[in-house]
Amino acid sequence: MEYNGGAIIAMKGKGCVAIAADRRFGVQALTLGTDFQKVFPATDKIFFGLAGLATDVQTLAEKFRMKVDMYHLREEREISPKTFAHMVSSTLYEKRFGGYLCFPTIAGLDAKNEPYICNMDGIGCITTPNDFVVSGTAENQLYGMCESLWEPDLEPEDLFETISQALLNGVDRDAISGWGGIVHVITPEGVITRTLKGRMD
Repeated sequence: MEYNGGAIIAMKGKGCVAIAADRRFGVQALTLGTDFQKVFPATDKIFFGLAGLATDVQTLAEKFRMKVDMYHLREEREISPKTFAHMVSSTLYEKRFGGYLCFPTIAGLDAKNEPYICNMDGIGCITTPNDFVVSGTAENQLYGMCESLWEPDLEPEDLFETISQALLNGVDRDAISGWGGIVHVITPEGVITRTLKGRMD
């Protein structure tokens, strides 16, 4: 987990959900890039973030994309966030004896546009709280920021502001995550994606 670093947050709002991640790609204290993708779309209304070893992030992103496509072909319908979370969990649990060094975070809206968030550990144990989830090397700092800033029933713009402030201020206290961020706010009308500028030191 500490080899590449990273920070991911997902938060619930009123009829919307947001997921945010930092953009740093590094090897321990050495920063190699500032545009590394850690959050990926599964469907139009489901996004997942992967914190952990960069090679496993890319491997799992492709594996989940393939499994979602196969589900779509087999079932002839879009996968729901809860079903997607269980698919991710079982994929991780399959390799529990030599597992992926990745901690997924999932955010999405279901068929009734109810927000759903969850995260899991390296072998797929799911946690589904009613407010927010965090993962990555900065998770202790992110917990503190989210506890301070999150409120129930946030509108999309307020949710964006809350998750952005939590991410930027959380990663300032972690040396191996940060260097900017990206936020996806998922609403029934569509996805709002914004890139954040952060400290570059």
